Amino acid sequence: QVRVMESGGGPAETGGSRRLSCALSGDSSDIEEVDCMGWFRQAPGKQREGVAMIDPDPKYAPDYAAFAKGRFTISRDYGAHKIYLALNGLKSEDSADYYCVASRSMCYSTLLRSPANFEYWGQGTQITVSS
Repeated sequence: QVRVMESGGGPAETGGSRRLSCALSGDSSDIEEVDCMGWFRQAPGKQREGVAMIDPDPKYAPDYAAFAKGRFTISRDYGAHKIYLALNGLKSEDSADYYCVASRSMCYSTLLRSPANFEYWGQGTQITVSS
């Protein structure tokens, strides 16, 4: 069993920043099978959408949704199954619940397109952006 725990959500002003953290806990043998990790988000009344994902091998570059490129940065504590998401230049439309996700699959290109591709989910941490 793998548990996913996010932290770092909260209020932010337009143009401001926040940094989310995520760590896995649980059965070590299950955790060792985790490969791709990333972030999804869900705004009120909208579907969940992929934000970014990162491979456990640092030779592979992270992948971002179009809206996240240039503003958000995903990073990983390689070997520790911890990831982070730095959100800069926040906009009101970035207000959402942000979920850390993990999969036993590699970070192949289409993985971020569907929430169903990630087996493990955190409870979410909310970011609210106001002017």
